[in-house]
Amino acid sequence: MQILSSKTNGQWLAVAPPPPPAAGAAQPAAPIPEDPAKTEAKRALSDVMRCSNLVVLAGLGTSLCVQPAMANGPKAPTMWDLWQQISAMQDAAAAAANPAVPTFLQLLTLVGYPAAKTDIEALMSRCRLAESFLTGAQKEEVTKFVALAEAHIIAATNFVVSNHPLPVHAEFLRRAARRPQRKSRMKVFTTNYDRCYEEAGRQGRYVVVDGFSHTVPPTFDAIHFSYETVRRLGDTESFDPIPNCFHLYKLHGSVDWQRQDLSGEITKWTSGGKPVLIYPRNSKYELAFEQPYLEMIGAFQTAVREPDTGLLVVGFGFNDNHLAEPIMSAIRSNLSMKIVVVSPGLAPWNNGPVNGPGECENNKYLGQLKSLATAGDARITLLNCGFEQMVPFVPDLAAETDLERHVARLRNIGAA
Repeated sequence: MQILSSKTNGQWLAVAPPPPPAAGAAQPAAPIPEDPAKTEAKRALSDVMRCSNLVVLAGLGTSLCVQPAMANGPKAPTMWDLWQQISAMQDAAAAAANPAVPTFLQLLTLVGYPAAKTDIEALMSRCRLAESFLTGAQKEEVTKFVALAEAHIIAATNFVVSNHPLPVHAEFLRRAARRPQRKSRMKVFTTNYDRCYEEAGRQGRYVVVDGFSHTVPPTFDAIHFSYETVRRLGDTESFDPIPNCFHLYKLHGSVDWQRQDLSGEITKWTSGGKPVLIYPRNSKYELAFEQPYLEMIGAFQTAVREPDTGLLVVGFGFNDNHLAEPIMSAIRSNLSMKIVVVSPGLAPWNNGPVNGPGECENNKYLGQLKSLATAGDARITLLNCGFEQMVPFVPDLAAETDLERHVARLRNIGAA
């Protein structure tokens, strides 16, 4: 792990490996001082968690640590994985088809996309553009490919099953979601389609406020985000907010959302409608201004502008302008906001014969954040590590409740 902040003199400060045990010594003669990088990481995360308003922006990187529920089961796909899988499916369809169907390379040529650029988002954008000027059989083949790719994206990102092991997400919620009563609920905004946070919340007995009603089928209405879940104290008129509750905003939709054709309502776990997803392509910015995405984006823009806000960005590459721009705007105007950005590729890296400059050099938004931190902006901290490496540094601000201890005991009994 490496860290860069206003306190590291503009340099990436790496966590030093533990010293080897002294020969012949049963234990060290004096306590070893904590590593400066670890101390700075804990300080930055603690500052964010203690803010009155805690906002988490979670990207693909938070799902890559999830292991399959069974041997050889599916994992969260990366963009490279989707490119490989979709190309193989198109080639398989071409080999089995009669009459002929274009292979993946032939389809790239048809839409004018360079084969050397393995970017599934750019390819999907190119295909949608090609549909506007191609005609006849060529247009039909591109339309079929887009349908095949979108169907596979839904299937590939629907990898979470019931009781899926999610130790990293569960531990993060245990540390971050249980907020003191005087502070607002944690708001998790995620670009992922998968159900990692919902399943981890279910396993931990959290109330996940995601904008859906408690009816059957659950139906989306943004007014549910304004409701509070409380516990009545006996027969009195006093109410106590429950501790295990957080808000979940799925900015790009979810694998379990369907838009009903007749009513236009968005429901969960129903059939007969259209999936509610913003697929990877360059039109994500325009699609974000349709419902229900507009509600989510509006809530995100409002959240980052609130005073005394802590923003934790995990596994998000700042490649979506409709999310990166509100963050940069809030940094310019909200002087009380603190932000920690966590990603394993921020710092320059050396992998034997292959070197990389790091995302801070290749992404303009991350480059601006790095420049501000280097110039002495104490609000900004960059952590070069993965989601699973960051979670142990998140402070445990609230004691474990009796319910959480009871749920953990039951889970251990079931695993025995």
